[in-house]
Amino acid sequence: MKMITAIIKPFKLDDVRAALADIGVQGITVTEVKGFGRQKGHTELYRGAEYVIEFVPKVKVEIATRADMVDQVIEALLKSARTGQIGDGKIFISDVNSVLRIRTGEKDHDAL
Repeated sequence: MKMITAIIKPFKLDDVRAALADIGVQGITVTEVKGFGRQKGHTELYRGAEYVIEFVPKVKVEIATRADMVDQVIEALLKSARTGQIGDGKIFISDVNSVLRIRTGEKDHDAL
């Protein structure tokens, strides 16, 4: 089992959710986050004053999936979240040792 974590632009969330649903992903966790990468933030103009925004708003999408679905999930994320502009985000893949469903007590693949 794998945990795929994607940091994406907020306005791409609906596209990403639809793309994941199309390939059979049954659940995701979404968190609003802030951060910066190479772009180091940006400046905005508000009522004539310039403000430096050091932490850019992003969305973190977490998907727990079977190992055989990883390539499909990554492909769906890349196609649906890419804008071609700086700050499109990152995808992280990590191993999951065990999963338990609290309500039923199901384990591992049955709990996904």
